[in-house]
Amino acid sequence: MNESGVGQSAPEEAIDAAAAALLRARAAAEARGERRVRSAAALRRSADRAAARTGASRRRTGRDPLNLGSVVDRMVKDRGWSTPVSVGSVIGRWPQIVGPDIAAHCHPDAFRETTLHVVCDSTAWATQVRLLVPTLLARFDAEIGAGILTAIKVSGPTAPSWRKGPRTVQGRGPRDTYG
Repeated sequence: MNESGVGQSAPEEAIDAAAAALLRARAAAEARGERRVRSAAALRRSADRAAARTGASRRRTGRDPLNLGSVVDRMVKDRGWSTPVSVGSVIGRWPQIVGPDIAAHCHPDAFRETTLHVVCDSTAWATQVRLLVPTLLARFDAEIGAGILTAIKVSGPTAPSWRKGPRTVQGRGPRDTYG
């Protein structure tokens, strides 16, 4: 006993209980016919030896770890996300695909079905990008695959809203051009 009056055998009993539980689990596994493998390397060696005896190649057991890229690729394919993911990558890499000049004056706004909506900061840039639509579609087909993006709708800047409250007056509003 120590000064507080508590015996020091309590931690040893806890270790013995854990060791006893481990031994019981091992005995139950052995009773089910499972055999104990000391390491993953030993498991691979035994699988390689069995494959060499039968002349078959070693198969994946489903227990081997996979790299993150293949797991994400499988998840995207299983859930049918290939089109949204490829479009998202285009929107994320917009300056690299269209070039720094166009990216400085235009940005992708939305993607609906197979159409990309692009907004430009002036009507002049909107006109230029409309003329470049066939070239941009060819670039997008090379980047994300054919058929995912079939049209690009280009719009210029929008005029500010003159409605500043709950009541409005009918009519065309101020006669000025924007852009």
